[in-house]
Amino acid sequence: MTTGRDLRARRARWNRAAYHGIGIGTGFFFLAPFLVSFLASFRPNAENSQPPLPPWPVSSFSIDAYRALDGFGSGVWQHTVNSLVVSLGTVIITVIVSLLAGYGFSRYRFPLKNVLFVLIIATLMIPFQSMLTPLFIILAKLGLNNSLYGLMLIYVTLQLPFSVFMVRNAFDAVPKEIEEAARIDGARDLKLLVRVLLTLVMPGVATVSIFAFLNAWNEFLAALVLLSSNENYTLPVLMTAVRAGRLGAINWGAVQAGVTVMVIPCLFVFLLLQRYYMRGLMAGAVK
Repeated sequence: MTTGRDLRARRARWNRAAYHGIGIGTGFFFLAPFLVSFLASFRPNAENSQPPLPPWPVSSFSIDAYRALDGFGSGVWQHTVNSLVVSLGTVIITVIVSLLAGYGFSRYRFPLKNVLFVLIIATLMIPFQSMLTPLFIILAKLGLNNSLYGLMLIYVTLQLPFSVFMVRNAFDAVPKEIEEAARIDGARDLKLLVRVLLTLVMPGVATVSIFAFLNAWNEFLAALVLLSSNENYTLPVLMTAVRAGRLGAINWGAVQAGVTVMVIPCLFVFLLLQRYYMRGLMAGAVK
């Protein structure tokens, strides 16, 4: 005879099975395009023009697509290094500036504090395309045209409004009693920020880092307009050339290889910081 406890246990097992089944199905749904591109990038040249399914190589695995991809521009590794330099530099500068600005907006009082913060956030409403010409002229005046460092500064400028907003919210969520106790123990502003508060606002910093890296890694328009030499182009610009093909002929294997190269760093960064990322987004949403 089935008791109420047995029914509840059976219902709980079915609920767990349904929960995990839906999670696995949803995860596969989102990962399927990446898996298809990854497997298709190992097709031999003879199979690249065949139907896309099945995505895996029929005859044998080959790195012909990656060799073809390396034949575009200055080589895929040169453009990958350019993207990494710009993206990592954008993350470092954005985190440092947003930490200092967010701490200042959260803890200090100064004239027109709220007005200045609103003006910083209001810049998010300005379309980037409308700022492109003035930014181009400014970089030309500074001698940073066709420079990865100039492109890095542009990306930092675009990331700062959101980053300052997130980091200020993270500092607002930290009780002031912790800061007061650290000051009593002799910690001053910079030491207090680095040794005490940085650990507590790490979810906000991780959120800022992920957004800054992904936006700098995938940005195309500014890199195309502000860079003029082939050896300085980033991966998105290279992928446009690969997608356009040569003389109208598109090497789909090289396209899939390029997609794989572009996706791997994004997945690595997100998986590395996902624990902090979710907490940081929730803190910003609650605030």
